[in-house]
Order: sequence, then C-alpha cells, then structure tokens
Amino acid sequence: MRVSNLKKIIENFLNNNKASNIISIDLKKKSHIADYMIIASGTSSRHLQSLSENLILELKKTGIENCRMEGKESEDWKLVDAIDIIVHLFHPEKRNFYDLEKMWSEPIPKEKAMI
Repeated sequence: MRVSNLKKIIENFLNNNKASNIISIDLKKKSHIADYMIIASGTSSRHLQSLSENLILELKKTGIENCRMEGKESEDWKLVDAIDIIVHLFHPEKRNFYDLEKMWSEPIPKEKAMI
C-alpha cells in the first residue's frame, strides 16, 4: 500500500472517531524514521486508548500487520507505529506541553537531521 493511501486511511479514521486538531507533518526530508507524523488530540484517557487500539485494528484490516502501540500505560499519550507513519495521540494539555508540531514543522537542514 502506498504511504499516501495509508495516511488518508489514518486521517479519515481519526476524523470519523472524533479525534480533534489532526495535523500531518511530512518527515521525508527531515528524518529516516518515517515518512509522516500525524498528531491528534483525544478528549479523555479512555478516548485515547480507544483511538489507539481501534486504529491498530483498522490498519490490520488493510494488511498492515506489524503496527505497535507505545504508551499503553499512559493516560495522556499514545503512539501508534504504522511503519512509515507515526501517529501521536495526546490529551490536549500534554500536546501543548510537548508541542511536537513546532519541533517537527520547522525546516531541518539535511546535514543536521540526526534520526
């Protein structure tokens, strides 16, 4: 599956499941860890858990079998590693605190990209 199709599937899933403030960041020229980072907010720890678990199930339906979740014990943050796309799901206050959008949206010269 093409990464652009996978990105649309994830964004649509998050939108349809009431995630808010969904932002996609192109990482192709910034890092080798993934092609995209998607960041979204949930309304509660239960919502974050549901989003992350059901996103993994949705990705398995599309044939992406080796996805994994980080932050299972956290109430404020979950990460879904969808191979070429990293999905961060935050409680709004934690999202503001870490401000990943600012960190990853700024241009990074290729020679300074460390990951």
